[in-house]
Amino acid sequence: MKLKDFSVLIFLCLCSVIGWSQTYQVEGHVYDKASQKPLKSVNVYDREKGILAQTNASGYFKLETLKEELNLVFYGLQYQILEKTIKPSETSSLSIELEALSEELSEVQIIAQKEKVFALNRLNDVVGTAIYAGKKTEVIQVDQSMANLATNNARQIYSQIAGLNIFQNDDGGLQLNIGGRGLNPNRTANFNTRQNGYDISADVLGYPESYYTPASAGLQQIQIIRGAASLQYGTQFGGLVNFIMKEPNPNKSLEVITRNTAGSFGLYTNFTSLSGTKNDWSYYTYINYKRGDGFRPNSEYESINMFSHVGYELSEKTKLTGEVTYMNYLSQQAGGLTNQMFAEDPYQSNRARNWFEVDWLLYNIKLAHEFTEKTNFTFNFFGLNAKRSALGFRTNRVNQIDPNSERDLIVGDFNNFGFEARLLSEYELLDKDATFLIGTKFYNSNNQEQQGAGSDGFGPDFSFRNDEYPGYPNQSEFDLPNTNVAVFGENIFYVSERFSVTPGFRFEYIKTESDGFFRRINTDAAGNVIDDQTIQDQRSFERSFLLLGLGLSYKPYDDVEMYANISENYRSVTFSDINISNPAFAVDPDITDEEGFTADLGLRGNFNDFVSYDAGVFALSYQGRIGFIQKVLEDNRIISERGNVGDAIIYGVESLFDFNVKKILNLDPVYDLNVFVNTSVINSEYTNSQRPGIEGNRVEFVPDLNLKTGFKFAYKNFAVNIQYSYLSEQFTDATNSVEASLSGVIGEIPQYDILDFSLSYRYRNFKLESGVNNLLGEEYFTRRATGYPGPGIIPSAPRNWYATLEIEF
Repeated sequence: MKLKDFSVLIFLCLCSVIGWSQTYQVEGHVYDKASQKPLKSVNVYDREKGILAQTNASGYFKLETLKEELNLVFYGLQYQILEKTIKPSETSSLSIELEALSEELSEVQIIAQKEKVFALNRLNDVVGTAIYAGKKTEVIQVDQSMANLATNNARQIYSQIAGLNIFQNDDGGLQLNIGGRGLNPNRTANFNTRQNGYDISADVLGYPESYYTPASAGLQQIQIIRGAASLQYGTQFGGLVNFIMKEPNPNKSLEVITRNTAGSFGLYTNFTSLSGTKNDWSYYTYINYKRGDGFRPNSEYESINMFSHVGYELSEKTKLTGEVTYMNYLSQQAGGLTNQMFAEDPYQSNRARNWFEVDWLLYNIKLAHEFTEKTNFTFNFFGLNAKRSALGFRTNRVNQIDPNSERDLIVGDFNNFGFEARLLSEYELLDKDATFLIGTKFYNSNNQEQQGAGSDGFGPDFSFRNDEYPGYPNQSEFDLPNTNVAVFGENIFYVSERFSVTPGFRFEYIKTESDGFFRRINTDAAGNVIDDQTIQDQRSFERSFLLLGLGLSYKPYDDVEMYANISENYRSVTFSDINISNPAFAVDPDITDEEGFTADLGLRGNFNDFVSYDAGVFALSYQGRIGFIQKVLEDNRIISERGNVGDAIIYGVESLFDFNVKKILNLDPVYDLNVFVNTSVINSEYTNSQRPGIEGNRVEFVPDLNLKTGFKFAYKNFAVNIQYSYLSEQFTDATNSVEASLSGVIGEIPQYDILDFSLSYRYRNFKLESGVNNLLGEEYFTRRATGYPGPGIIPSAPRNWYATLEIEF
């Protein structure tokens, strides 16, 4: 189905159910009662539906409702919650004053406060200078999660995000590896990853992998936007993952929170944060130290992560903020396994000299200005200076014993900067509300990548030894400059009070370059060099294109919404994929970019506060999808080749139901009980391919069934959570190989199911958290690595425990 046909179909589907009813508009301002200062980021809730609006820098909010009577709840960080019942037909303008929380609250009062805080599961149509109308948005409230935050346990943290596929091999949580809908989870490369709205990956176009993941204990929210997200945040198929850091405490000049965690396999972490506000200045900063031995031999790690945010209010309508993030970690890589090795002992290792180091420095300056109550502007200037070094013995025969000779060394230096400007304005068109967004982004990177001979020692020595080993075959050095200019825009048209149409566009100009050399060295059987050539390689790839999208939203009631969207996507091939030599696979020299589109049609809402739900269907279409195939060479050798496999379609049903059993059974207020069911059923197929044996095959990284379910029970300040996860089998290459290759890179990932248990207890300023992950001790794996930390099967963690003590001053 063509993009245009699909858009018309969704439009007609929603238009067929449009009706009419009386809609009321309520607006107002929220102030600090003592200082009469406008309060920003105060959430306005409906007791039954959830969040309706959020105040801007002037304390202003606006909402629409169909109800004759509205029970509003006003909630701001470190302020007492205020409830107010109004009749919108009689009251259209409000002035709300919130009182700061007392520092002497009793434990019972704290419990009462928590009961009134609603979970924020979706984003409003407009937040700041971003438009989310008609999009599939999911928001994780991290401080309400009972996950193992010390190790960034993604299986728990993202448990209620439908359809996510997660690599679960990093017991320290040093990297985030999430995909979904057939997208490779490796380092979250198919999502645009941001922190407080700015890019954090190595190179958005040239190397869009995320080696840095923020400490979960320092996060307020994780926003995931799919569907038409490509228009505002880039061209990628996955959408956006945006980490929202915690904000400064507005009522203290100094707040200190420290968390210490101990766990299995020598795990120890310390997270300490400082936060406060003084006059027009505010700050939030943390340091996170982490070390462990790992659950396999040769898998120790140590990391340090620091984040600092400083804000200054130039006026009530203008704010300047600066942020700096630094992370460094060193990890030993235990290497990959073959199927036979995994069956014999899934936690063995025959690699003792493989190491990986990451050094990451991010910075951002943001100017936010409110021209009027309806017009906002933001400007972000951001940059990255980073380095990653991979050292080790790699071979396509994973079970080969390390001969203790020179090691393969790959070093990447990433230096990029950019800016993004956004202007959002609310206006009226033909007596109907409308919202307009226009933005531009400039991005420049100048990266270097080098591969060659490393030392023959055992430790993490990341210096090149090409002079000592002149016959080492994998030698190359490249400069990889990239330039990207984008202009994007969206507009919400409210056709009626209940139905909105949001078209959007994104124009992209991309220039990708590669300039360097590689050495082609051939040796005889005795290892003597018989041919040594240095080949210069210079390429330049320049293109520009326009992406279009459309979002639709229909709200027949305040707590029910039908949404639909469709958006074109594009993913550029990276020169770094071509330039690096990998013994586990080859790269097709004719590899080209991917194109396609994503579409969603769903229903979400809240039924009488008994159940929150989001259920829908989606489709993802690829042209020239990049993947792996098994290829037979002229000498009858079989290799794995990475290239454009063919055209593919991925479609399915995703749903999340969260039942408030406390409300259903009318339990006493001191109790809390929620049960959730998160289900994804997906089908996939290669519809066209020029390669033999591919057409009709299933697409890689697509389990037919992805199920996560669990419950959370709380009594006063005590809470317990149990979560069950199941994923059916999935392929890792387009030929749908079940049996693994010698490298272990290609083959099936068997089905697996995992049970996690966690509990917490709070007493005044102390909080104890504990739990057991993989409670039943399942031996499983979720990843066949093509390079580091493999190649081969990378096992997932066995049963492990953790305990965290948090103290707040």
